[in-house]
Amino acid sequence: MSKTLLITGASSGIGAATAKAAADAGWNVALCARSADKIEALAGEIGDAALALPCDVTKREDISEALEKTKAKFGQIDAVFANAGTGVEKPGIENGDPDEWHDMIHVNVLAPLLLAHYATPYLKETKGHYVVTGSKAGRDSFKGSVYSATKHFVHGFGENLAEEMREWGGRATVIAPGMVDTAFFDEPKPTKIQPEDVANAVVYALSQPKTAAVREIYIMPND
Repeated sequence: MSKTLLITGASSGIGAATAKAAADAGWNVALCARSADKIEALAGEIGDAALALPCDVTKREDISEALEKTKAKFGQIDAVFANAGTGVEKPGIENGDPDEWHDMIHVNVLAPLLLAHYATPYLKETKGHYVVTGSKAGRDSFKGSVYSATKHFVHGFGENLAEEMREWGGRATVIAPGMVDTAFFDEPKPTKIQPEDVANAVVYALSQPKTAAVREIYIMPND
């Protein structure tokens, strides 16, 4: 039986690239995002190994239902990739927008927590793998950046979760890229990290033998 990976934020960028790379490596992929048209098109491109699951990653019932449908379709869940994330328009603390913070924290902090919580029973069955998108911003300090603070949470959470999962043979990995050429930025960044580069890192972490737990992969542009 092929292994199965559920990906949030799968409609574009890193998530879409990871879906393609994982499918090429022989995985089934469940694609979660709010943009139903985009993930349905991606699933059609990948073929029978893909399942489109429109969902809001900040809603408990959506995550729970997506996991149930994934197992019903493919028989098991071997890994999840908490990739959905967002930023803010107004930087800084004094000049920041608390409403933007509220929405960002729900996506960048609460959503990875919810996915880990609801996915754990499925991953225990397969001694599976939890992967989450961190950032260089989660390793360094950036003046007044609430986004960076949410990624610092992701890095700490990833390590703590890995310690919990190792008790039953599971693994957790934080993928920490620098600037990636995605729609997150207003202008294209063709010389920076490509989504496919990050996807390759995810597949690498997932493909390691059970004796090796890759806790973090830190990727930077090479220009």
